[in-house]
Amino acid sequence: MDRIIEIASDDRHLAIARGSMEIRAGNDVVGRVPLDDIGALICSAHGLTYSNNLIAKLAERSVPVVLCGPNHMPVGYLMATNAHHQQSKRIMAQADASRALKNRLWKQLVQTKIEAQAAVLETLGKPHVPVGSLIRHVKSGDPENIEGQAAQRYWQLMFGNDFRRDRFGSGPNAALNYGYAVLRAATARATMAAGLHPSLGLHHRSGANPMNLVDDLIEPFRPIVDLIVFRLWVDNSDIELHGDTKRLLATVTAHDLPTDAGASPVMQCLHRLAGSLAQCYLGETQSLSLPLAPLPLELG
Repeated sequence: MDRIIEIASDDRHLAIARGSMEIRAGNDVVGRVPLDDIGALICSAHGLTYSNNLIAKLAERSVPVVLCGPNHMPVGYLMATNAHHQQSKRIMAQADASRALKNRLWKQLVQTKIEAQAAVLETLGKPHVPVGSLIRHVKSGDPENIEGQAAQRYWQLMFGNDFRRDRFGSGPNAALNYGYAVLRAATARATMAAGLHPSLGLHHRSGANPMNLVDDLIEPFRPIVDLIVFRLWVDNSDIELHGDTKRLLATVTAHDLPTDAGASPVMQCLHRLAGSLAQCYLGETQSLSLPLAPLPLELG
């Protein structure tokens, strides 16, 4: 089980106790979570303290620890340094990958993302053809930035012409940002577990971004967050990022997607995607492993 655990209450102490993460408030134990059940740990409260043994055990399991600032957005990640037995071999192949290969794989990711965006719009009963029709125009490396053109149409069709994505915004933007942060932590775990370096991206190549590859692989899964947030916004246009909203968004990696191996949670799909990317780098396969349908059946 890969549960996303967020510590959102102030002044908690986290430590190891009999194979579990124990959460204390003063002298009282207020929660325990088996280490093997934790997919990512998000620390967003004030006054948190941790035992070194806990952090080391989570690193051994390739569980990312996400540290959040006063605005509850991630400011740092703690990741394992040796998460796969072929890590060195895979990172060397990743570093040596040709631009042609990276461009071809980025095309796959962009097409899948646009397909998911169109599926979200269709599910919501909104015009989806203006977005879906762009899929066939995506070329290797997406030199015409079809991804950006699709996003512009997508957001306007979903939230209206006045909506603008804002990494620091409130309302639906805050909920989207939080959902993406959860998804990013899960993608980071899958990337590291596959023995890949998160800084060496396919398309994202910012020298200031240690998660370039994570920000590539997350793209096809973002529309799942979008769909959840839109439905919250329809129910309450004054949507706020409170505890109930966070708890709902923290389940995004638990939704099942149809795959060649049957229904699999988003978390497992991310592991398969990262593993297939490593195989592409090594010349063992030509295509990325992506879900058969873009949205979880229970959300469609």
